[in-house]
Amino acid sequence: MARRRFAGPRGQLSCSDPHGYRPDPVGFGLVNNAGIFRFAGTVETDQATFDAHIDVNLRAPFLLVQALAPAMATRGRGAVINISSGAAAAPGFGTGIYGASKAALESLTRVWAAEFGSAGVRVNAVAAGPTRTEGTAAYGAAFQAAAKSVALQRLAEAEEIAGAVAFLASDAASYVNGTTLDAIGGLPAVG
Repeated sequence: MARRRFAGPRGQLSCSDPHGYRPDPVGFGLVNNAGIFRFAGTVETDQATFDAHIDVNLRAPFLLVQALAPAMATRGRGAVINISSGAAAAPGFGTGIYGASKAALESLTRVWAAEFGSAGVRVNAVAAGPTRTEGTAAYGAAFQAAAKSVALQRLAEAEEIAGAVAFLASDAASYVNGTTLDAIGGLPAVG
């Protein structure tokens, strides 16, 4: 398993891939797709859970962009795609710190787009709706019910979110910068 460590001002971040891919520190793209979600109300969210959400959902992407975007800028091209969530914009019971960490990531997406855009580095985000993954499978029927909250009335497959990411990383999106692409299955009609 390839492993790479990036040092930042608040510590180290380790990246690994079971297929042996080694991130190129001056490569073309970065997808910040690591994330955690532990749902609880504000009163029930302890400091460790709060810190974990900030560390994984916000600090890790920050450290990776800090470490890799300058080399992309020197090269004159690059694409950063941050994985956000529909919870960043739509309040949900128990999603407070998760949604807040993703909203902050969307804010950084816009800041980084402005900061690195003139050097040819595009920074965008994909706000994923409820998606079937190994992590969400642990929530069972409660997560399956989330399908009813979107217009398509079904959960997304991970490959569908990957398609949105692939578009933003491609030349077809060469003039897209600083935006969040909603891959949330659509908003249901009200009324």
